[in-house]
Amino acid sequence: MKIIDEFKAFAMKGNVIDMAVGIIIGAAFGKIVSSMVSDIIMPPLGLLIGGVNFTDLKIVMKAATETTPAVTWNYGNFLQVCFDFLIVAFAIFLLIKGINAARRKQEAAPATPPAPPEPPADIKLLTEIRDLLKK
Repeated sequence: MKIIDEFKAFAMKGNVIDMAVGIIIGAAFGKIVSSMVSDIIMPPLGLLIGGVNFTDLKIVMKAATETTPAVTWNYGNFLQVCFDFLIVAFAIFLLIKGINAARRKQEAAPATPPAPPEPPADIKLLTEIRDLLKK
């Protein structure tokens, strides 16, 4: 039972839960950016370079026969994934840059020290007794 308790303590730590949420949101964000690249950015770019669909770009290394399919080198799909990566990396860079700027702005603001807490009643009473004894 000890190992189960240790796993429960590990799994319920804030860092692990935050990491899991970050991974899930990151995966969803990656899908959004991939769709933006393949559906929004790449069609006009392909049109500009002559109506080329990047995912269709390939080099046929061995032609297809009746019994075997063609052996192709699909470099267009690789280009598509590279564009996806660059855009995701740039978006994350901008997000981190914004977070760091906000953090620096927050750190630059002068923090007023909190007022010291009022001592409990028994400490006040002991202080008064000490002051009376001094007199």
